[in-house]
Amino acid sequence: MDNEQLRQLLGNLHDQSLSVDEALKQLRDLPFKDLGFAKIDHHRALRKGYPEVIFCQSKTPEQVVRIAEAQIEHGETIYGTRAGSEVLGAVEKAIADVEIDRLGRCFWKKSPHWKPREKVRGEIVVCAAGTADMNVSLEAQHTVEILGHPCTALNDVGVAGIHRLFAHREVLEKASVIIAIAGMEGALPSVIAGYVSCPVIGVPTSVGYGAHLGGMVPLFAMLNSCSAGLTVVNIDNGFGAACGAVAINDCRGT
Repeated sequence: MDNEQLRQLLGNLHDQSLSVDEALKQLRDLPFKDLGFAKIDHHRALRKGYPEVIFCQSKTPEQVVRIAEAQIEHGETIYGTRAGSEVLGAVEKAIADVEIDRLGRCFWKKSPHWKPREKVRGEIVVCAAGTADMNVSLEAQHTVEILGHPCTALNDVGVAGIHRLFAHREVLEKASVIIAIAGMEGALPSVIAGYVSCPVIGVPTSVGYGAHLGGMVPLFAMLNSCSAGLTVVNIDNGFGAACGAVAINDCRGT
């Protein structure tokens, strides 16, 4: 339940189009609902502006489905990340009209109350260095979009062919925030951060050969960047980068 839904509920209670018992029924699971194995934070939309996201990794398909169903019952948008094939199959079978991206390992279903953010600074651009980084870039892209912000994706624009990046010069220059995703040596975020004036968030990925150390090499490269102002999140954390980008792009309180 977000602020608008709560305001509507209280208004209906005030004008007596909603009974006290019905209002209590709708509010009974605030601030959370205890499923035994999980406590669903229904209060999060009031605090953060978007409902709790389901991190599916290490959860059983049955647990993910029960959490998603409880959120739908509460009128919330559902969004799951790091979902394997078994989880995606179970969700697709159990929830009507759910949308799925198997490469991005995500699923979502927007509530009837979902709408784009009205006050944003501009467009968030997600840049993936290589096609092999697209599972992370799709996670970032879907997160930005589900949270209601405009997003453009630029794929396969890594430094091995830097002209591919600068073919999108106008898009980069107009961006309000850029998420730059790279494996291997992790150079792309430094290049972009040295070129644009907007905030850049670097995401190292686990894509690379042996001495790449599962993403540690691009992580260290980004953390030691000489491009001032580059912010870096954890390895493969497209979701975290997107949440940071949305917080920067949001105009609430301004």
